[in-house]
Amino acid sequence: MSENEELDNIVVLTDDEGKDIEFEWLDTVEMGEEQYIVLLPIEDEEAEEVVILKMEADEEQENFIPVEDEEELNEVYDLFKERNKENFDFVD
Repeated sequence: MSENEELDNIVVLTDDEGKDIEFEWLDTVEMGEEQYIVLLPIEDEEAEEVVILKMEADEEQENFIPVEDEEELNEVYDLFKERNKENFDFVD
């Protein structure tokens, strides 16, 4: 993979305290009429948990909202695993 391709997969989000956090974009999953992004934290080399955020767009920008409903989160994660079973080794 070229350096440009690697950079294309990097998403930088700003937390509530104004700190920029880098993630590797793994996938965008659609469930119903909603879209979710699945991210892996870059700073934590041994990260085993992905971050799933709901995408909400307004006229000015895309916003990424934490998913607080555990059932919704599990459904999105299951779809992500099914779509990517050839690309990743999942541990349940």
